[in-house]
Amino acid sequence: MPQSLVTTAYLAAGVLFILSLGGLSKQETARRGNSLGIIGMLIALAATAAGGRVSSAGYGILAVAIGVGAVVGAVLAARVAMTNMPELVAILHSFVGAAAVLVGFASYLDPNVELSGTEAVIHEVEVFLGIFIGSVTFTGSVIAFGKLRGKIRSKPLMLPARHWINILMLLACLIFGFQFLTASHHGGVQPLILMTVLAGVIGIHLVMAIGGADMPVVVSMLNSYSGWAAAAAGFMLANDLLIITGALVGSSGAILSYIMCKAMNRSFLSVILGGFGADEGAAPAKRGDQPQGEVVSIEAKETAELLADAKSVVVVPGYGMAVAQAQYPLWEVAQVLRDRGATVRFAIHPVAGRLPGHMNVLLAEAKVPYDVVLEMDEINEDFPETDVVLVIGANDIVNPGALDDASSPIYGMPVLEVWKSKTTIVMKRGMASGYAGVENPLFFMDNTRMLFGDAKKTVDGILTELRSAGSEAAA
Repeated sequence: MPQSLVTTAYLAAGVLFILSLGGLSKQETARRGNSLGIIGMLIALAATAAGGRVSSAGYGILAVAIGVGAVVGAVLAARVAMTNMPELVAILHSFVGAAAVLVGFASYLDPNVELSGTEAVIHEVEVFLGIFIGSVTFTGSVIAFGKLRGKIRSKPLMLPARHWINILMLLACLIFGFQFLTASHHGGVQPLILMTVLAGVIGIHLVMAIGGADMPVVVSMLNSYSGWAAAAAGFMLANDLLIITGALVGSSGAILSYIMCKAMNRSFLSVILGGFGADEGAAPAKRGDQPQGEVVSIEAKETAELLADAKSVVVVPGYGMAVAQAQYPLWEVAQVLRDRGATVRFAIHPVAGRLPGHMNVLLAEAKVPYDVVLEMDEINEDFPETDVVLVIGANDIVNPGALDDASSPIYGMPVLEVWKSKTTIVMKRGMASGYAGVENPLFFMDNTRMLFGDAKKTVDGILTELRSAGSEAAA
């Protein structure tokens, strides 16, 4: 394929990637955005394969590699439930990081690359940065996967003088980088390997020091890291499209992380640097030391009666809904209430679940209309006029301690102020604390009722009661 045609194909793919990101910014256009991204990637793969850099003997190897990747991707897409999507995203980020590391070493050791002077220095800097970012991304993503999977505890690892440890490791990487740049031709492998290992330790330490409540931001930021790692690989391979794609992913991930930090009232640098600048001398949370009062439980039948009498209902979904796959009967409950004249809306916190947009996708799967799914800022003012709020599997995002308990680890984080409604019904399996490990005073408030049990079975019970009551009324 002529180089001019390859360039044109890359340009078209780049435009499609930009349009894809634009489409993914809204629920209504997310499917179209996803389709545009798929088309862009197919064009990119075809143009790269036909661009003249692959020998005739290499097409067989390339076909096998693409085939294996496609099969693995298809199996994962078919098997992985939406509840496991956050950890899948995290582990996929680790693949990008590992790829950047391998590309970096291959580019440095490639005997066909003959550069000298300034060009050689620039290339070696690209190699160094690509491997450093890739190694941090790889190990950090593996730790994030472990935390999201529950294999590693969600509580942050607070080593003594951990910030100084990070700084010293970073300085050591810079020293190895100097040795690498000043080494003779292909003689910098040893410092490059040492830097790779140390960068991997930095990635582990950074993510281990981040608490469970901030994991959605970590996943988003690792997405950004993977983008920059891909961009660095693009520079090493002199591939313009890889540079464009990596820059798009890196910048969009960083912007999303910043927006999420603002939504959580978190310092961007504090979260990303493993708590750097955080107040480590703060007193431990007092509200988790002892119960704040008595819990008033409620059954499915009573819940159905409250919902049937309500004129305004707000549903707050959380990770518990995702685990139970309760979004389908929940939308059926909402439809029954809407048919009776009630206003039913869904309130989404920016970090509900363990991945940005997690709850939005689940509700879209259940065919919930986009216009009744509102963000936190759009609905928080309406809670005082709401008759019933149904909290299903959410915890930290409805914790009033975030607003009035300065000793709470989530203090300052904007939350859905569900306690201002006339009645709040919280659906949980038990009284366990949320992912951040913080006690929730909401459970003990006078207008709160606790509905214990599996979310899907409980919602099914509510739906049965509502339909039964409707049939009796019709008779």
